[in-house]
Amino acid sequence: MFRPRRATPHLTALLLTALLGCGSSDGSAEDEASSPGATTGAGAGAGAGVGVGGAASSTGSSSSGASGAQGGAASSGGGGSGGEPPTCMAVPACDAPPPPPGAKIDWKHTSSSLTVLAGAANHRGRDLVLAPGDEQWILGKFAYGVIDKDLKDEQVDVWLLRDCGSSWELLGTTSTTEENAHATVEGVEDSGGRVYFQIPPDAALGPGRHRAHLVVRGDLSTTDVFIEVLAPGAPVFVSDIDGTLTTTETEEFTALLSGALPDVNVDAPAAFQALADKGYRPVYVSARPELLVQRSRDFLALHGFPPGIVHTTLALGATGAAAVDFKSGELEDLSGKGAAVQWAFGNTDTDAEAYDSAGVQPLDRRVFYQFDDTLYGGRTIQAYTELLAEIAALPPVCN
Repeated sequence: MFRPRRATPHLTALLLTALLGCGSSDGSAEDEASSPGATTGAGAGAGAGVGVGGAASSTGSSSSGASGAQGGAASSGGGGSGGEPPTCMAVPACDAPPPPPGAKIDWKHTSSSLTVLAGAANHRGRDLVLAPGDEQWILGKFAYGVIDKDLKDEQVDVWLLRDCGSSWELLGTTSTTEENAHATVEGVEDSGGRVYFQIPPDAALGPGRHRAHLVVRGDLSTTDVFIEVLAPGAPVFVSDIDGTLTTTETEEFTALLSGALPDVNVDAPAAFQALADKGYRPVYVSARPELLVQRSRDFLALHGFPPGIVHTTLALGATGAAAVDFKSGELEDLSGKGAAVQWAFGNTDTDAEAYDSAGVQPLDRRVFYQFDDTLYGGRTIQAYTELLAEIAALPPVCN
């Protein structure tokens, strides 16, 4: 069901200019303070109890090791049966300190020493929503500098924080790819510098939220991936970011110039947290470039939004018809995984068209911030404060 997304390169010049102006988004100390999953050059921080299983090391882009001590045990709170609502699972912060990364090892290729000279690490993970029984993958991209220079055929360790608990499992070791060396997985084409790590059946993830931590052994730079395994029919809400949660449509790119994170629309975090408290799982879908995945996570964490899956385009961003295609495809994919999209938030005509294409109902749950959806009949709000009492009065969607 997952498929590649069409994207347009219109943001390239602006993005590169902004990154050059602020030295790139590389997981600075400020970013790390706002989000434990920030890309870092040191993987610092002592891990909370590290539960290392019998990890195996092998070469190739999809190698995997044996499972850790927690094995394939499912988390509590799976789907209900006999028509019963699913059991509520609180959205965990998933902010345990990363595991000790181990010592640096020599690069496999001399050329990698030149790759890292391109600039700060721009590593990012690809979050996933999965249904029980799906193949389970951990996907990442490893690149450096404003030119996004790929790191190829170098060792990456794969750690897992099952159920967002406190004990890390070392699942195994894999290698970054050469371009087009691996088949497309979950819509992610192999553009080079990627990691495709298949979780073995005996370490399968149960229902709930999980975090993977990927460590480049040559310089100990890192990135994180979040995976949600949702029971069939699990209710979710989807939101755009730029202009919907930030105060203007282009604020992220002006914020990049100063290295800051954008401001937030008043009471948006409170409204979203209230929905999460009722049992709706957050999914943030933005037509931003892939380079901005970590900054998107940092923005959400800084302003107190409930943690959720973050999806950007897989390339340089999209506008217009390409943005509609991207967001429509994302909602189609969620439905294909069995998730029930019951609220959708946006601020532009492209959001309105995508939500109409996906058939989000009822219309008053297609919520548009300071935008009139005259074409499809969605709901306009002037402030998120308008939603607080309404959401508070909603019944829980799970037990």
